[in-house]
Order: sequence, then structure tokens, then C-alpha cells
Amino acid sequence: QVQLVESGGGLVQAGGSLRLSCAASGRTGSSYAMGWFRQAPGREREFAAAIGWNGKETYYADSVKGRFTISRDNAKNTMYLEMNSLKPEDTAVYYCAVSTRAATPTHWDVMYDYWGQGTQVTVSS
Repeated sequence: QVQLVESGGGLVQAGGSLRLSCAASGRTGSSYAMGWFRQAPGREREFAAAIGWNGKETYYADSVKGRFTISRDNAKNTMYLEMNSLKPEDTAVYYCAVSTRAATPTHWDVMYDYWGQGTQVTVSS
């Protein structure tokens, strides 16, 4: 089992920045891909960003590309999402996830085995 805890969400004005963290514990492995997904009110969960096991490969949704940066520190079992130039449409609950079946980044949520509880990000206009 892997436990994931997100932190760093909050309320920010449009154009501002936030940094999300995802701390993993339990049967963690540095060979796992990790990702961030988000779900806005009334909408389905969508992919935001993913990172491969060694942190060198990343993959972003078009909606966040150029504004968000995903990274990980395997020594700390922690993944991050640096979010800049935030827009009201970025408002959502953000979830981190771990895939024990993929080492390279993937946007397919069915590939992720463990999920955190989520952290709320609200961007005001």
C-alpha cells in the first residue's frame, strides 16, 4: 500500500502562484511514475501533469503547459506541482497519484493505482 497526502492548496488571485506537494509513504518506490489530476465542480477529473520515475520525463496537459512545472524528489518521496500564472479555470481539487505499472509519465488515469485525498485550489478573478 502507498499513502499519498497533498498539501499547498489555497485561495489565490488570478495571475498568482501556488506550489502543491504530494508526500508518499508506505510501499513507495522510486521506479514509479507519478501524476497530478484535477477535478472542477460539475466536471470530470482531468489529467494535469505527470513525471517519470527519474524525474527526467514529464508530460503536461495542453491547458497547463508553460504555466505548471512538475518535479519530484525521490529521496524525500515527494512530488511537487509549481503553478504559475493561475487562471480562474484552474480552480479545482487537485489529486496526486502513483502508478506502480508505469515508469514513464502517462495521462491515463486507469494506470494509477493510488490516489491522495486532494487539495483545493481556488483562483479568484
